[in-house]
Amino acid sequence: MQHQTIAIIGAGVMGCATALDAARYGYNVILKDISAAAIEQAPNHIKKEYRSACMFNKAYGEESLHSILERISFQLDYKGIEHADIVIENISEHVESKTSEYLVLADICKQDALFALNTSCISITKLASYLPDPSRAIGIHLMNPVPLKEMVEVIKGYHTSEQTKHDIVAFLKTLHKKAIIIEDFPGFVSNRLSHLFMNEAALIVQDGIATPEQIDSIIKLGFNHKMGPLETADLIGLDTVVDSLEVLYDSYQDSKYRCSPLLKKMVDAGHLGRKSGKGFYAY
Repeated sequence: MQHQTIAIIGAGVMGCATALDAARYGYNVILKDISAAAIEQAPNHIKKEYRSACMFNKAYGEESLHSILERISFQLDYKGIEHADIVIENISEHVESKTSEYLVLADICKQDALFALNTSCISITKLASYLPDPSRAIGIHLMNPVPLKEMVEVIKGYHTSEQTKHDIVAFLKTLHKKAIIIEDFPGFVSNRLSHLFMNEAALIVQDGIATPEQIDSIIKLGFNHKMGPLETADLIGLDTVVDSLEVLYDSYQDSKYRCSPLLKKMVDAGHLGRKSGKGFYAY
C-alpha cells in the first residue's frame, strides 16, 4: 500500500521529528498545530533535528534539507488533510485534547484514512473509541530522536484490523524502521519500564543520594546504556514525563507510578529539559 500524503497533528518535539523523517523518505507532509508559535518555530526545530541526525548518520544527509522542507506544509488550518492517507497524531498526553481533535478529524479525513496514534501511555483502545472506525486506528510509539531510532513500538487496539496492522508496518518499513507489535495496555512495554526508571532516578536526586551526573554515569558505564535516565528525561521533556506518569498512575492505581515531587516542582518552575534550556542539566 503506497501512502503519498501524511498529516501530522501536533508540531511539538515528536511531531517535528516525525515530519522530518517522513519528508526525508519522500512523503508530502502536512504539519498542523493550533499554536501559531509552534508552527513558526517548527522549521527551526526540524533544521536542528536534521543537523543532529546527519552528525550521527552521514547517509541521512544524502537528501538535502531544502528538499525535505519543500515537502512539508506548516499550517494552523486543516487544508489538504482530507487527502491524507495516514494521520499521525502527536498531541500531548491529555485524553481530552486528543479526543476533541479526533472529533474534528473524523469529519474531515477520508473514510479509509489510517489513524496512527503516537501516544506514550494512553490506551489505544480508549483513544480509538472516539474515531468513526476503530479498526483503522493503531498505536505507534516512535522513539526520540525519531530519525536515529529504528524501532517503533506498534500497539494493536481491541478493534485494530489485520489490514491496518499490515499497512502501518509497510509504512514504517519505508522509513527504515522495524515495528515490534504488542497488545494494548496503558504504558505498553517501553514506558511502563522507562518511566519507572526515570522517576526513581529523580527520587534519588531528591533524596540527595547522588547527582544527576553520577546517576547517569553509573547507568551508562555500569549497564552500557547510551544515555542515562535523567538525560533521557531531559530529552523527552520533563512535562511529558510527568504527564505520562500521571496517566500510568490513573490507569493502574499503583503507587509505583506516583510521580516524584521533584519532577513536578521542576515542571512548575519551567525547567522542562532540552526544550526549555534547563532540566536536570543546562543546555
